[in-house]
Amino acid sequence: MSDGLEPKMSDDAQTDGASTREDAAAKPVSRRAALRVLGSVPIAGAMMGSSAFAQQGTAAGAQQPKQTHEAPFPPEHGQGTPPKSAPKRAFFTAAEWRTVSVLADDIIPGDARSGSATQAGVPAFIDFQLSVPETSDETRVGIRGGIAWLNTESRARFRRNYAALSQAQRNQILDDIAWPQRAKPEFSHGVAFFNRMRDLVGMGFFSSAMGWKDLRYEGNVFNPDWQGCPEAAMQKLGVSHALMDTRIKVE
Repeated sequence: MSDGLEPKMSDDAQTDGASTREDAAAKPVSRRAALRVLGSVPIAGAMMGSSAFAQQGTAAGAQQPKQTHEAPFPPEHGQGTPPKSAPKRAFFTAAEWRTVSVLADDIIPGDARSGSATQAGVPAFIDFQLSVPETSDETRVGIRGGIAWLNTESRARFRRNYAALSQAQRNQILDDIAWPQRAKPEFSHGVAFFNRMRDLVGMGFFSSAMGWKDLRYEGNVFNPDWQGCPEAAMQKLGVSHALMDTRIKVE
């Protein structure tokens, strides 16, 4: 982690989209590796607040955008379903949106099986989740502060915000915060933030059409060829269809 002293930013570091990417030269993160990481922390805990992280705030005294806890619209079909008339961004600033989009694709990149997190609409999902009244204030502060920490760390190491870094440079930072058991104490802020974002990205991706198709989920599909439980399995369980013959028939 940086010592809090931010080096002077170059001209192209003052905007996220000003630099060219070196992604093609870096080895992409495997989707299977991403999914293994997703399984290390319960997804259901993603929206729960963390008092410690909320109190820590952002690194290096980074100034945060004005915080508002008023939802721009109430959930219409449950907390996870944005209304059709929802604006593109309800919570994130434009700069935060760029950071979240790049980070989401670093967590779940596209592969031969399906698209990436952004292609599944994950940033919009997270933006909506953070805008509704059901989300705790400390979760909002934790996410916003974590984005500021990530950009501060990126500028300290590479003089650019996270979204403007190459894949290899981003991986250097992620390697320090994506594995809680081996992370150094000085990266505790980043670890707490990445844990939350990993869960939110997983929630958004696997609740999307792209995500459940990636899992090959078919739903409650009628199978006209179903012949009942195999006899060998019934014998192992010690049951039989003969039990039905003892039932009182309904006339």
